[in-house]
Amino acid sequence: MTHVVTNTREDTEEVTMGTADELPGAKDLADEISQLVREQGWSVATAESLTGGKISCQLGVAESSSEWFAGSVVAYLSRVKYDVLKVPEGPVISRECAAAMAEGVASLLGADLAVAVTGVGGPDDEEGQPAGTVWFGVRAHGETRTELQRFKGDPSEIVDQTTVHALHLLRDHVRPT
Repeated sequence: MTHVVTNTREDTEEVTMGTADELPGAKDLADEISQLVREQGWSVATAESLTGGKISCQLGVAESSSEWFAGSVVAYLSRVKYDVLKVPEGPVISRECAAAMAEGVASLLGADLAVAVTGVGGPDDEEGQPAGTVWFGVRAHGETRTELQRFKGDPSEIVDQTTVHALHLLRDHVRPT
């Protein structure tokens, strides 16, 4: 037996939700990525630790995302990185971890292009790394590249900067040369 519940109360509190385009420049980047990957016939995936799914939210609202966005793995716990994304055991705020996350999610979701982020949002240090330390991994064309950035700001600002930078990396790897 199936029960359907309908809320008919008139005094229900209205909830205002944020939108993906609140992050300056992110919507335009995601739409550009959408156009470029559709032209190439590619699929895209993300593996996120620090950003907690914020990159995938930007991609998910881009034009025609159901045609090219394979999905995302949000892996906060180290054991999820090790077990699901096949990251070698060891420090997770590292070049090796970012590369393995990008390779792991590309393999897991069958994506042609993948970006991964792992880092320290702050306010405290982690694994001996200061807040703002972020490793990026990008898997494209059968190659994996990594990049280290050190962002400034409070935790939410670091997450926002990481999200936008990850979108730039995706765009730059799919843009024709």
